[in-house]
Amino acid sequence: MKKALLSIVTLVFVGYQFINAQDACSKYYPMVEGSSFQYTMTDKKGKVEGVTDYTITNVSTDGGTTSATYDMKFTDKKGNEVFHNDYNISCSENGIKIDFNSLMPSQMMGQYEEMGLEMDITGTDIEIPNDLTVGETLEDANVSVAMNMSGIKMNISVDQTNRKVEKKESVTTPAGTFDCYLITETTTSKTMGATQEMNNKLWLAEGVGMVKQESYKKNGNLMTRMELTKFND
Repeated sequence: MKKALLSIVTLVFVGYQFINAQDACSKYYPMVEGSSFQYTMTDKKGKVEGVTDYTITNVSTDGGTTSATYDMKFTDKKGNEVFHNDYNISCSENGIKIDFNSLMPSQMMGQYEEMGLEMDITGTDIEIPNDLTVGETLEDANVSVAMNMSGIKMNISVDQTNRKVEKKESVTTPAGTFDCYLITETTTSKTMGATQEMNNKLWLAEGVGMVKQESYKKNGNLMTRMELTKFND
């Protein structure tokens, strides 16, 4: 169970960074109801491991804050649905905030609650300024999950550090060709005393969001790649 939770927490947390823009919240991704986009994850050999589909199902504005509901569905390489979840974000002049309590898939959470599992999710939002500058260092981010099942406690944490804007370059995926900023970072996952560290490369395009992401082992070998394969704004 803890391995499954760590995988989902890492996938969800790392994948959320394409929507976190400060100030004008639509700078790097349009918060428009009905917008949809798809990412395909492949292994180091290019074989498909899974597909994540997102749809913005609701957008509302109250005062200076805009709130959006995202529908996320992850299917494995065989086309089987692994988890399906809604999560909420809000945007104001101070940036986008994620409801961390909605990060975990509700269906899975329901199953764990039936097993007597109590879960508390906390974290620090990922932030990407609207005016990115090559050479800029970005703030660290993290998410932590504390679990308690019949007195047995488990903790999972994912930290993103060493976040830096490396350069600008053009990137082509099945969804098109985009002018991107390349952001590098280190992701450290900890669970029950075990630590896993990987280095990520994130390509971010204005008005689109994350176009491509690659994860590498500490020795530099490619682990996984995630690319934008469909986009409809």
